[in-house]
Amino acid sequence: MSSLSSKFSDVKVLGGIGALLVLLAAVPDIGWLLGISGLVLMLLAIRKISQMVNERSIYTNMRNAVALGIGAIAVAAVTIAGAIYQVLNMGSFVDARFAFSPNIPVQEFFGLAVTVVAGLVSIWVILVISAVFVRRCYSSMASKLNANMFKTAGLLYLIGAATAIIGVGFLIIFVSQILLVIAFFSVKEQPSVMEWQTIPPKS
Repeated sequence: MSSLSSKFSDVKVLGGIGALLVLLAAVPDIGWLLGISGLVLMLLAIRKISQMVNERSIYTNMRNAVALGIGAIAVAAVTIAGAIYQVLNMGSFVDARFAFSPNIPVQEFFGLAVTVVAGLVSIWVILVISAVFVRRCYSSMASKLNANMFKTAGLLYLIGAATAIIGVGFLIIFVSQILLVIAFFSVKEQPSVMEWQTIPPKS
């Protein structure tokens, strides 16, 4: 029993540290590395918790959320590349300086605006769908681990993703991540968790 309890404590710490590192993703220069490392640690912890409580959907939902997040990054890259291409076609370099060509048709600027807006909306939609999976994951964890703060963090994350298009959502997501760190570190050992570990995980 003590061995099982020790393993569960290790998973809690792993998830807490991972969530904290994701929170530090905003740090200049090395933030992206901290964020990626934290995400990996979180995925490992969530996968282990999913196995321990015999609830495969916990990890599956988070995996889907991450996959959609990567898709959003890909859409962002395509949008930026497309916008740059259109801008370059609207001007030329003179003496190593870029300048727009005179008498550019209004249609050119309209096309650029459409590219940017369509890209931003697509990214937002993908992130909201991703947030739905995140909330499902955290809600299941809240239920299985008897830790309602996971559910609150998931709800705030979804609200943040939905309002990210107007800017305020990023602050809400930041708050949800803080709650996630606290949730991981504050989970208390439950006898039922120890019993779940004796049940082979669903394949």
